[in-house]
Amino acid sequence: MDTTNLQIPIRRDLKIAATEAALEQGFSSLQEAVRVFINKMAKKTIDVVFTPRTIKLSPKAIKRYNRISEDIEKGIGIYEAKDVDDLMRQLNS
Repeated sequence: MDTTNLQIPIRRDLKIAATEAALEQGFSSLQEAVRVFINKMAKKTIDVVFTPRTIKLSPKAIKRYNRISEDIEKGIGIYEAKDVDDLMRQLNS
């Protein structure tokens, strides 16, 4: 097997954190995680997408948003503008 080394300078604390994350995700090492990623990238079988983690709502917030959704479905607190002037009056009030 013809191999070469890839040297990437990174901060020590970043390497430690990345190693811990790789191990938590089931990789045997950070090197294995990087190797898998590079293989998939080379084969163009991976799309890299950065998505924020989902924010978990508190039980109080869940109740609040459920009530708001129910009110919307029932038409409570909904205002329909009759024309543009009426809409502007509502927005400015």
